[in-house]
Amino acid sequence: PKFAEAGITVIDNSSAWRMDPTKKLVVPEINADVLTKEDKIIANPNCSTIQLVMVLGPLNKKYDLKRVVVSTYQSVTGTGKAAVDQLNAEIAGDDSVAKVYPYQIFKNALPHCDVFSDDDYTKEEIKLMKEPKKILGDDTFNLTATAVRVPVQGGHSESVNIEFENEFELDEVRKILSETPGVIVMDNVKNNEYPMPLYSEGKDEVFVGRIRRDLSQPKTLNLWIVADNLRKGAATNAVQIAEYLVANNLV
Repeated sequence: PKFAEAGITVIDNSSAWRMDPTKKLVVPEINADVLTKEDKIIANPNCSTIQLVMVLGPLNKKYDLKRVVVSTYQSVTGTGKAAVDQLNAEIAGDDSVAKVYPYQIFKNALPHCDVFSDDDYTKEEIKLMKEPKKILGDDTFNLTATAVRVPVQGGHSESVNIEFENEFELDEVRKILSETPGVIVMDNVKNNEYPMPLYSEGKDEVFVGRIRRDLSQPKTLNLWIVADNLRKGAATNAVQIAEYLVANNLV
């Protein structure tokens, strides 16, 4: 706040300002147009939120979201270096390294990202349920989330089920997403082509695949989203905000 009071524009990568109604929460490809010269503190969204809205945004414009169910498979890098150290130590059979997680992460999956709230959702899940609505400027759809930590070093993955108000065609969905800046469609299951965290690591784009109809109900889509949580999920998005501000003479 002191920098902002001095007239300096701050892009904040913490969660402090994300849901503040006076601050903008920005993914440049989706809602950069909300930014003005008056915005001195701009919030960078949660990593898993960013890759989710990169896909939800263009589809919402065309088909209108009704309900979204997202399950995440999140890299230990999202917790930090100490978590990476724990995983590497467990792989090596070294018990001397301090544990960040309440259980072993190697050969395991923990349905426990961040702390639990009073309603038994984790803070990570609550971010996922709230932030997309603010970024999209749309609170008319429902969203629920389950966040899981997995023994991967780089890249978050998301299984997403999307119910729309309007009908869709799969070819059109693929076309819309392939034309969205920052999104790469990898969706050729006959050749085993689909997004994986191993492939996304070190890249700035969001990858989407396994695009298919939900056969259990109408107007519903299943897909799989992967992105490097340290790049597009954090640093890259912040840099893109800065680049937009400069390019549009907003700083």
